[in-house]
Parts: sequence; C-alpha cells; structure tokens
Amino acid sequence: MRPRVPASYGLLPALLLLVAGLLLPAATATAADNGTWGVFPTPPAGAAMTDRAYFFHQGAAGTTVSDSVTVLNSSDKELTFQIFATDAVNTPAGGAFALLPVDQKPKDVGTWIALPPETATAVTVPPKGRKDVPFTVKVPTDATPGDHVGGIVALNTAVEGIRQEGKVQVGVKRQVGSRLYFRVPGPVTPGLSVENVKVSRSAPLLPWVKEARATVSYTLVNRGNVVIEPKVAVSAEGLFGRTVFDRPARELRLVLLPGQRIELTEPWADAPQSDWVTVRISAGASAHPDLTAASEAEFVAVPWPALGALLVLAGAALTLLGLRRRRGRSAEGAERDEPAADLAGTR
Repeated sequence: MRPRVPASYGLLPALLLLVAGLLLPAATATAADNGTWGVFPTPPAGAAMTDRAYFFHQGAAGTTVSDSVTVLNSSDKELTFQIFATDAVNTPAGGAFALLPVDQKPKDVGTWIALPPETATAVTVPPKGRKDVPFTVKVPTDATPGDHVGGIVALNTAVEGIRQEGKVQVGVKRQVGSRLYFRVPGPVTPGLSVENVKVSRSAPLLPWVKEARATVSYTLVNRGNVVIEPKVAVSAEGLFGRTVFDRPARELRLVLLPGQRIELTEPWADAPQSDWVTVRISAGASAHPDLTAASEAEFVAVPWPALGALLVLAGAALTLLGLRRRRGRSAEGAERDEPAADLAGTR
C-alpha cells in the first residue's frame, strides 16, 4: 500500500525530489540503480541487464533515432513511476553530473525525446519485474553540432516522507535516471577556461608554531560544444620564483558538460606564513591535447596576529621610553632650581 499524505500537511505542488543515482562521478560506468529500482538502456535479447551503462547515440539534424529504456523493480512490492526525459547539468559546487527534476523544463536534448503518453502519469512495474519503454529521439533541423547530454528518469510516484522547508511541509519522492549522450555531427570545438582564482588562508596565532592552511578556489567553464573530462594542476611561487606548492595535473573524475561552469577547491596544507605568492591553476583534457587554459591570483601571506602583537609591544616600549625621558627631564630641571633657592635663603 502506498503511503497516504494527509491534506493537513499542505504539500507544495512541486514536491521536493531526493535525487538518487543522478549525481554520479564520471568514472562510474554502471547503470543507475538505487537498490530498489533501476533505469537501464534495454539490453539486446539474451544480454545482461547492465550490458550498456548509458545511452550513446549519434544523428544528424533532422533525423530520428529509436531506442528503449528498461525500468527494473528489485523490491517485493509493486511500484508506480512517472517516466520523463530531461537535460543534464553539472552541479555548480563540485561539478557532479545531475539530471533536472520533473518540475524543471528541459531546453535541449530532453525536448527531443518522445516517450509513450502513459509514461507522463503512471507506469506500474510488478515486484521483481521490469518494464521496457520505447522512445525516439528526433533531432531538430536546427540542432547545433556537438554533444547534447540528458537522461531518462523514473520518478517513484509514492511520497516516501515529509521534510520541513521553513513553514511548509514538503513531500519527498525519489528518482533514478539513466544518462543519454547524443552527438550531432559537425565541427567539434573543445573550449575550456579557468576563472575566479582565489585563496583563503587560516594562519595560527603564533607563526611557525603550527602550520598555516589555505584553500584555493576556482571556476572551470566549458566554452566548447563537446563534453570534457578535465585535468587540473595547481602550483604556486613565492618571492624570487621559489616553488612553494606543486600539485601535478590529475584527472578530476567528472564530466564537464558544454556551457556549464563549476566551482572547485584545492586544499593546501602547510601554506606560506610570510611570503608574496602567485597561485596558478592550469587545466586541460587528455582527449584534447591542444586544449589548455590557465589563470593566476596573487596574495600576500602576513602573520597578522603576530605582527599585531609586535606592534602593540613596540607601541608599549615607545610609550615607556617616552615616560622615562620625561621623568629624566623633570629631575634634571629640579636639580637646576635647587641652588638658586639656597642662595636666596642666606641673605
């Protein structure tokens, strides 16, 4: 029996979605499955269910491609789903792969995909059963060349819980989606830029007693028309060209989609405590050897707490020295006045 939600809960029309299986690192080569149900490209007859991890298709503008998606129910009870197609995005912080929720309209490949009419309301899958759903991808005549990325999502229609959002209680549903990569033939123009390089530091009160730490933040932007699996190197030079930080290029294990921008951070242990530093972020992609981008930022590492304490001590020393000088002058003036007073008293 599906859970009933009392009207007194005042659920928002757009229910909050717990996205399961949609936030996946690039290196995850398995189909989407949350342990209760999964969404897979339908395998050929006799092939394993996970024969294809994702949908990969190619078609020129104006053509139509057909395929099928399978929803597998691994639970012991009947499940009902709403199945829809949508676009993919990178999450702004961290760059994880995500598929848009049902209440957000797609603008790209998600609008090219046509599913059977009944999928918009309810598709019931029996316990331990599966449902194969055919679909077509009709490429618009004005489709731009390059990669268009989206997915097909199965949203469980049952409300699985209630979450408090301010003064409103919101129903929680779960969805699982399978990625769809679609390439429209034409000029391929990889593009990548590094922007907004910044450094934030955390220094100890007494310098060199404990390590200073820093975080380098930056933005990666895919300015081309194909997906990029970026690799990033981080380096830093102090005064006179000294190398104070060097992290060789490494794969970020994420897929940066065309037109997307993501914010990333790099931790920096044992950061300089007193130096003038230039930090450089260099980015590229193994699949595109000629694609490079870089950006820099400067910062001055100053042990402000210790410097402040030194200034206070120096101010106190100067004040004490001034007081001593005044006392010395006062005592010297008094010694000069004493003989004159004695002579006046002997007359």
